[in-house]
Amino acid sequence: MKYLRQAAIILFVTCIGELLHYFLPLPIPASIYGLLLMFGLLLAHVVKLESVEAVGDLLVEIMPVMFIPAGVGLVASWTELQAMLVPVCVITAAVTLIVMVVTGKISDALLAKKPGEVKEEVLECAEEVRQQAKSALAATTAVAVAKAKEV
Repeated sequence: MKYLRQAAIILFVTCIGELLHYFLPLPIPASIYGLLLMFGLLLAHVVKLESVEAVGDLLVEIMPVMFIPAGVGLVASWTELQAMLVPVCVITAAVTLIVMVVTGKISDALLAKKPGEVKEEVLECAEEVRQQAKSALAATTAVAVAKAKEV
């Protein structure tokens, strides 16, 4: 019964996220609305961590299984994807690198500074990463355009 209650709470918050996605004209996926809503409810102690923890742990454990439909979709659309495989791989690698750099820089800033100093350091890191992302995106776009012209 405990697991059903926890799953019901998570599904309810997910449904509210779907409703927000339906009614708000923002290009944000419904799952993000649900995650932000659950995060807010947990922070505000409206939902206690103990009341969703067991099912949340189970969902994290079975997460790799959730990627199977995406993999099947890639295999099913291989003929369409094959024509733009190089640009997609380059963009994926660039975005992955950007995310790793951003995460590392923010983590370093948070771990190295005192609480009052963290904000300025994070803002500086964010600006630096934004500039790096712009240049990486420009280079990736140039490669993708060049590759598309070849095809």
